[in-house]
Amino acid sequence: MTSIFAQINLPAFRLDILLYGIGGLVLFVFGILLINFGMIYIRALFSGAKVTVTELIALRLRRIPLGLIVDGRITAVKSGLPVSIDDLSTHFLAGGNVQMVVLALVAAKKAGINLIFDRACAIDLATKGTGKTVLEAVKTSVNPKVIDCPAPTASKTTIDAVAKDGIVIRAKARVTVRTNLDRFVGGATEETIIARVGEGIVSTIGSSDSYKQVLENPDRISKTVLGKALDSNTAFEILSIDIADVDVGENVGAKLQAEQAEANKLIAQAQAEVRRAAAVATEQEMVARVSEMRARVVEAEAQIPQAVARAFDKGHLGVMDYYRLQNVQADTTMRERIGSDGGDAGAVGGQSVKP
Repeated sequence: MTSIFAQINLPAFRLDILLYGIGGLVLFVFGILLINFGMIYIRALFSGAKVTVTELIALRLRRIPLGLIVDGRITAVKSGLPVSIDDLSTHFLAGGNVQMVVLALVAAKKAGINLIFDRACAIDLATKGTGKTVLEAVKTSVNPKVIDCPAPTASKTTIDAVAKDGIVIRAKARVTVRTNLDRFVGGATEETIIARVGEGIVSTIGSSDSYKQVLENPDRISKTVLGKALDSNTAFEILSIDIADVDVGENVGAKLQAEQAEANKLIAQAQAEVRRAAAVATEQEMVARVSEMRARVVEAEAQIPQAVARAFDKGHLGVMDYYRLQNVQADTTMRERIGSDGGDAGAVGGQSVKP
């Protein structure tokens, strides 16, 4: 009877053990969940930003900090922002700063700026590695920022430009800008604003007829530069451009004219030297040609006796002809000496006598 009874109750006994085991396992799992997610779940629940255990488990499996995401959602919900756990976790996995995005959204809402979550995330990712944050961008949109032109880190402390009269004007400007959140992603940065303002100042001063006009009306620079829409395609909106300082520099025009005159003098001297060298060369050439002509004359004179001798041989020249030739030569020599007072010439009875 006892064995039969034991055989009858054995399945019931094993069922109780199974039920106890399942209950213990459930309690164990519940304990683990309570230890890992209990405080976070309760904090979110009492803050009005309820999260599900499934979402918490999913965050843990993706190795996302639970406290960071839940605290961000609590802040967003308390500020009336419709941000979900999935949105925050996705931005975290993209490498963004969840806390800064939430704070930027809260600041934008308090300031009455329409900033959606996706744009805030895009701005946050765009500012990554630049030393700036999306929260700073929102604050600059609310409270304008002043940019020095040129930048304090630049090698030059002033913007130098030359008026039409050749006088250098050194200027400093302060640009008041406000962040344009719609153009922040993909828009040019502060360096572009500084470069454009500097270019506008240089062109405005360069178009002035005199440096006195710039000193009398420095606001003319601001008005001209503002009218050029320098903030187009940038992440900022220029509110004002103020000329902080204007100084008079050196007279570059006079200096350039003096340098040009000195250069022209050197060129003229070089050209004169070329002409002098050419004249000397021509003179030497003429001297050589005169010497050559004299040599030809001497050569021709040396051929006269030979010609006379050939005339005697052929009978073309007689003795009397020869004496007449000698008399003509003597008369010519006498006239040359009388004309030059170079000596006396003998003359008897109007006839020339060979000395």
